[in-house]
Amino acid sequence: MPTCPECDVAIDIEEEDLEEGQIVECPECGAELEVVSTNPLEFDLVKDEEEKDDEEEAW
Repeated sequence: MPTCPECDVAIDIEEEDLEEGQIVECPECGAELEVVSTNPLEFDLVKDEEEKDDEEEAW
């Protein structure tokens, strides 16, 4: 079972309903998570616009 990258809680979700790029919310900490893989199911934290801008400036 996949876990939240923010709080490490196991996320119980119907995998067949998910697509890569879809955004879901962690039921424990409320973090926005992006589906980065469906097989196996993996999540990554959604970066807000400020974080994206900071990364672009670093290049």
